[in-house]
Amino acid sequence: MKILKQHPWAVGVGALFSIFMLGSPYIGFAPGEAIGRNFLSFLGQMFKVLPPIFILIGLFDVWVKTETVEKYLGHGSGPLSYLWAVLLAGTTVGGLHVALPIAHALYVKRAKLGIVLVFLSAAGICRVPMTLFEASFLGWRFTCIRFAISLPLVVFSSAVVGCWFDRRRYRLPDSVING
Repeated sequence: MKILKQHPWAVGVGALFSIFMLGSPYIGFAPGEAIGRNFLSFLGQMFKVLPPIFILIGLFDVWVKTETVEKYLGHGSGPLSYLWAVLLAGTTVGGLHVALPIAHALYVKRAKLGIVLVFLSAAGICRVPMTLFEASFLGWRFTCIRFAISLPLVVFSSAVVGCWFDRRRYRLPDSVING
């Protein structure tokens, strides 16, 4: 309800989209029908994928101790923590709708912001399923070259941005951390 009070236009946009999607078959508007089918297909896939993902994220939140995350990914961790973040990101399946809740859990468990940024960036470029798909179409040579170029850039830029935030003592707002 808080979101609806902050963004009342979202209700209007949602209502217009629903009217467009439901009205398109009645007026014979083919692009609207295709948009509606694609939307329902994507929504169905999300309802199949998200519940198990959120269960796993909940288990991660309960089973992985804050001290463990803080030791390996927190402010006292060394350069190896960036490798851990990349390896963890490589195992995520499903894109950012999976990586964002995991990044939130890492941040709440006191991982460095730079490490969280590395995790999010690496989740976008080096997930195992995406890598296999890419290598099957473009070849392993291309994939290895892309990794050799992109991963150091991701780690470097995330470390710099994380240090910049740390120097300014930036913290995410409590409403973001606590929901």
